[in-house]
Amino acid sequence: MTSTTTATAVDRPTSGAGSGQASRLPSLTGLRWVAAMLVFGFHVGTMRIIADPGPQAVVGEIFTLGLSGVQFFFILSGFVLVWSMRPGASRRRFWRRRFAKIYPNHVVLWALAMLAMLWFADPINPVAALENLFLVQAWDPRPGYFYSINNVSWSLSCELFFYLCLPLALPAVRRARPWLLWAVVIAVPLLILALWPGQALVPENYRWWFAQVFPLVRSLEFWMGVAAAELMLRGRWRGPRLPLASLFFVLTWVAASQWIRAEFWSALLSVAYVLVIAAAADADVHGRRSPLRSRPMVWLGEVSFAFYLVHVFVIMTILRLTGDWGTGLPGWWGPLAVIGFLLLTLGLAALLHRYVEQPMMRRLAPSRPARAAGPGDAARPGGPSTDGLPRQRTPPDGTGPATATGPARPSTGDSASAVS
Repeated sequence: MTSTTTATAVDRPTSGAGSGQASRLPSLTGLRWVAAMLVFGFHVGTMRIIADPGPQAVVGEIFTLGLSGVQFFFILSGFVLVWSMRPGASRRRFWRRRFAKIYPNHVVLWALAMLAMLWFADPINPVAALENLFLVQAWDPRPGYFYSINNVSWSLSCELFFYLCLPLALPAVRRARPWLLWAVVIAVPLLILALWPGQALVPENYRWWFAQVFPLVRSLEFWMGVAAAELMLRGRWRGPRLPLASLFFVLTWVAASQWIRAEFWSALLSVAYVLVIAAAADADVHGRRSPLRSRPMVWLGEVSFAFYLVHVFVIMTILRLTGDWGTGLPGWWGPLAVIGFLLLTLGLAALLHRYVEQPMMRRLAPSRPARAAGPGDAARPGGPSTDGLPRQRTPPDGTGPATATGPARPSTGDSASAVS
């Protein structure tokens, strides 16, 4: 069954979720938490919290592709930002709001990570630290630079690049023919697939950076989300409804983790992610049932950005303080520690969201100008400032990353990374 979003169907629905929520796409906020939990589970496995081989293998098996949360969030980011962009909005206003959204939380975690490094007497590379602070580290291919300080912030470096580009490219996106937008949606999985042989053209030491971190390469997923959102806004998107899209996502996830070769899985997941994102948005627009927009899911989605920035730092710091880093906790202590880390990180994320992210958004971001509703509002609804973040991290020894775009499937164990 497909959803055919017509031009009038983008209007706010009169049933179900109610008209006020539909333009805000709360289901996409709920999806952020789903992706964040996939990333958390991935790190539970790769950071070796659980020492016993049996439970550790189960976690690793279930969340082996949890690193692809970064792929999910890049697509989601492009979709939501285009959906929420108001006609005539100034570039400066857009950039200021994006800065206010991501930078305060980043600075807090950067400072905490620096303090932890000083506490543990870890060597600090001042150039890498400054690159990380100003979110330009993803452009530096040298090992130890693009994953530095609070390692997960590499993806914020990519997001910053996307934010700079979107207002400049948006006029062309608005003028693009539907066939061209569809070409972008279809071409991105093929280009991701082409990265597998394409990385052979890059010096071996830089291949991981090129395929997994380089902002130009990672922008493929962002533009996929941009094109899908523009198609839906025009009433030209065709895709399954949320139940079928969710089933397709689960089946793709299982198949990719069990049977599909490494060079294919990320391309297939990009298709599954864009379908479920568009289907969730379509459910909100039409007021169809969506468990993703329940109040708990929306709240969890709202704190997911802070959750991502905090979770690796919390786990790694506590395990180093207790002397269990790299060895894990035996018996039931391992699973109990996972639950404890989840609850502690969620609590800290809630505090960061409430006392840093929200106040700084009010202080730094320009207020949205009040204006009368116009005929274009239904087609260009002003959605939430959901930016689709959670992403990726690497162990303190920098032995190996693991992200989602590309060809090189990570090995297990110490070749872990994290999704910001």
